[in-house]
Amino acid sequence: MTKKLLFIIFFAFVFFSCQHDYTPRPAGYMRIDFPEKEYQHFSNNSPYSFDFPKYAKIVKDKEKDAEPFWINIVFPKLNGKIYISYKEIDNNLSEYIEDSRKFAYKHTVKADAINEKVYSNKEKKVYGILYDIKGNTASNVQFFLTDSTKHFLRGALYFNTRPNKDSLAPVIKFIKTDIFKLIETFEWEDKYKSN
Repeated sequence: MTKKLLFIIFFAFVFFSCQHDYTPRPAGYMRIDFPEKEYQHFSNNSPYSFDFPKYAKIVKDKEKDAEPFWINIVFPKLNGKIYISYKEIDNNLSEYIEDSRKFAYKHTVKADAINEKVYSNKEKKVYGILYDIKGNTASNVQFFLTDSTKHFLRGALYFNTRPNKDSLAPVIKFIKTDIFKLIETFEWEDKYKSN
């Protein structure tokens, strides 16, 4: 009887001592050291000019269907890029605006929300809308700017990584400040201005 009791106690001790309380750790993300905000001016003999950050570089769009004055603002250390396309208006402003809206709202499937912010600067003749797209979408910020008669410019921020709103949130917030700066300093160049 004692051997059976000892065996049961030993077995119970072994069985219960092997169980652990397991608590899963939340996913962690690498710390990102952001550069200081410093800006430089871009014009480069194009119909538009604006300020952009010194930690970014501007490269001509080399896609086979790229048109003149299409550029990319590249953020090498942040693995992101703002694609900028430019079109001259020829009685088709509403078509360009609708295309921009469609491009932004294509992300509705994955978006948690899409907020529109209207921009208007009558003095510089710069008007537009910024689409702030929340969620695990391929593009989180898109915008267009126009003078409503001759010029139309569209921009879209993309990252070279799989969308993850939690890990990208600080980077999106950081670059969104640069996009606001671009829009606030944006001007149509004199030789291209409409009368």
